[in-house]
Amino acid sequence: MARVRAEEGRSAGVAAIFGVAAVGEVLGRASGSGASGRYVVAVALLALATTVPAGFVRRAPVVAAVTAAAAAAVSLTPFHRLTVAGGCALLLVLHEAAREAPPAVPAALAAPFLILALAHPGPPAVLLAALTPTAAWSGVARRARTDARAHRAARAELTGSLLEHTARGERARIARELHDVVAHHISMVAVQAETARLTTPGMPHAGAVKLSAIGDTARAALTEMRRLLGVLREDAATDAAPDEARLRPQPGLSQLIELLDEARDTSGTGARLIVRGATADLDPGVELAAYRIVQEALTNARRHAPGAAVDVELHYAGDTLALRVRDNGPGPPPPARPGAESGLGLLGMRERAAAVGGELRTGPAPGGGFLVETVLPVNSGAEHAA
Repeated sequence: MARVRAEEGRSAGVAAIFGVAAVGEVLGRASGSGASGRYVVAVALLALATTVPAGFVRRAPVVAAVTAAAAAAVSLTPFHRLTVAGGCALLLVLHEAAREAPPAVPAALAAPFLILALAHPGPPAVLLAALTPTAAWSGVARRARTDARAHRAARAELTGSLLEHTARGERARIARELHDVVAHHISMVAVQAETARLTTPGMPHAGAVKLSAIGDTARAALTEMRRLLGVLREDAATDAAPDEARLRPQPGLSQLIELLDEARDTSGTGARLIVRGATADLDPGVELAAYRIVQEALTNARRHAPGAAVDVELHYAGDTLALRVRDNGPGPPPPARPGAESGLGLLGMRERAAAVGGELRTGPAPGGGFLVETVLPVNSGAEHAA
């Protein structure tokens, strides 16, 4: 706003200078020519009408250009003269108007001076016929350069935003995979080490110490991984190198039996798979999301409700898949603060469900325990990047 006012102030100052110069030129010519007072007044008013529009060309460029061009044309037609200041003001107004108005406007205003040069081929008319198109089209070219710079800046900003958004999405995907896959296996290492230490009869003391150390190391690795996941979710700069795991087929619901067998072998508790309805072919992204949700729910049950039995239910109903994972443990612990999230696991499950168009709910199960429940569409309707 301040910049606009400053430009308008400069325009008013330039118009005042042009006006004083034009009136002075008219009076100087009239003093030695013996022209009548009415003639001098008329020429002076036309000179002012040609120069004054330079003062409001920023606010109303089209009106200013039309006014200045009309005054110059009238001054040239019956009086066959135009002040130098008036001609300069006209060129300035046409140039500035061409930066704001459509190109047809300055072109239309420059055309009458070509006609005047042919009808009255005097020096002022010929000079304006040559200079007005130049002033108009120089303004058009300047506006084109300004627009091109603005478009380049906007395109660069949009490109940067898209790259940043893509990088954030990739970091979130990496965080989910680290949490769902790597953390799952490290958690199993900790549980298996502790189980082996407690259930193996006749184990030497040194072996028990080593197994305890393995469990401690695994738990420390989980703590460090959670810290790393927090950094990834805060959009810190990281580089994800491709590896062979990314080239292997992604798991789906057909691997749930293996996942449950692994959970039973690790924790030594019951884990059942219950399927209802006619099975249907699911979108690969939906299958991967369902598998990861079950995997994370089993990991949470093993971590927060050790020894609890887990039921995994799949209910195929037309174009949706209802998924429920319930344990008979003590239920969810009270949050550290109102509205606090119980770690990154629940957040990752919600993100996976939302990515394929589903919804996920978690909370205490009826009759005790913890319940994870989601409804996923059979087809996600979009490609889902694992």
